[in-house]
Amino acid sequence: MAQTSTPVTFTVRRYPPELIVPSKPTPRELKPLSDVDDQEGLRFQIPLIHIYQRNPKMGNKNPASVIREALAKVLVFYYPFAGRLREGPSRKLMVDCSSEGVLFIEAEADVTLKQFGVELQPPFPCRDELLYEVPGSGGILDSPLLLIQVTRLLCGGFIVVVRVNHTMCDAFGYVQFMTALSEMANGESTPSTLPVWQRELLCARDPPRVTCTHHEYDQVTDTDGRPMISLDDMEHRSFFFGPTQISAIRRFVPTHLKGCSTFEMLTACLWRSRTIALQPNPEDEMRMMIIVNARRKFNPRIPFGYYGNVFGYPAAISKARDLCNKPLGHALELVMKAKSEVTEEYMRSVADLMVIKGRPNFTAVGSYIVSDVTRTGLLELDFGWGKAVYAGPDHPVAGFYTRYINHKGESGVLIPVWLPGVAMKRFVKELDIMLARDNNDHVIQKQVPAYSKL
Repeated sequence: MAQTSTPVTFTVRRYPPELIVPSKPTPRELKPLSDVDDQEGLRFQIPLIHIYQRNPKMGNKNPASVIREALAKVLVFYYPFAGRLREGPSRKLMVDCSSEGVLFIEAEADVTLKQFGVELQPPFPCRDELLYEVPGSGGILDSPLLLIQVTRLLCGGFIVVVRVNHTMCDAFGYVQFMTALSEMANGESTPSTLPVWQRELLCARDPPRVTCTHHEYDQVTDTDGRPMISLDDMEHRSFFFGPTQISAIRRFVPTHLKGCSTFEMLTACLWRSRTIALQPNPEDEMRMMIIVNARRKFNPRIPFGYYGNVFGYPAAISKARDLCNKPLGHALELVMKAKSEVTEEYMRSVADLMVIKGRPNFTAVGSYIVSDVTRTGLLELDFGWGKAVYAGPDHPVAGFYTRYINHKGESGVLIPVWLPGVAMKRFVKELDIMLARDNNDHVIQKQVPAYSKL
């Protein structure tokens, strides 16, 4: 079910970084972000990995050259990406559409996709080689909003890693931009979906008023006293949930919650198993924050083509004691309730809260964030070599659920998990309990007492 890093090393030769500017003149203007876009919790750069196999039909075409040329063309339509963020009064972010360009790196590696292992999934070996962090480019203000590295492989395949400033777009906005890029790479002159800015649609009301409860922004002090865990001590593994695994976990769903989605069920399972693995104080409040796409919650709907951030992340909250000792239904009910809280009014309330409280960060203490990107169309992005064999975000901040087809041809959900090494062993053990089957391939209906000191 899980895969760890494949022991493979390789050398990457990189060409000097380039600044790609729009291929035609674009407006010079100042475009404010929305009050959902510029909250503290989105002020970071997030990398996404796209892996492609060799396609004989493409002959000797260089994917880096194709994507570089398409990038200059697509920036004519998405010209804010070629600008730089500035900060105004009250920490308000805006894009200076200066046409300074986005960073692009062409590279080649002496490795084949087969050497990455049977399953192409995180954690990828030598990830840092696949995305060169150009010195001075990783800031939020006055820094490139996109960095793209295209690495060609010995087998004819290639890997595209894109680092994007999250304040500019969410997963759906990112795929909209990348779809336009892929269309340009395939010879189109205009994107099939024209971009819509209109960030004022998600700006605070006048006067701003917080009308909903937002536990995701609670100010919580860490009184645990435990030392902070270094990222160097963290273990990164991916867990695949195909039809067999999903069916096994559904056996633990109580009758009155059978209508839950697979995402809700897996999130409850992850939340419970992760809490057992971390062994927090029994009275600690544990938060599971769920990214909820709110595009369809608005009336009238957010315009087609809008590529800004349109999501909330409501928090399901439970005492660690209850998560660990109660059945899966306890966590599941809380997850489903939290998701249902996201409405148009909820999103308006978030925007107002940002203005009133100075654009605070989300609560970090006892929190974990998950996001379902299985329906965003990441795998469908095609630059001329066919669909991706893997595509997904790569960041320890959140657990991103991606659509994945394993080497057996099974379609399912891939979930990357970051945990301290000792906790990862407990996490795997807890999942094994839930997925255990007898010799007749029936799920073993038992709950081993977990975290008994509670």
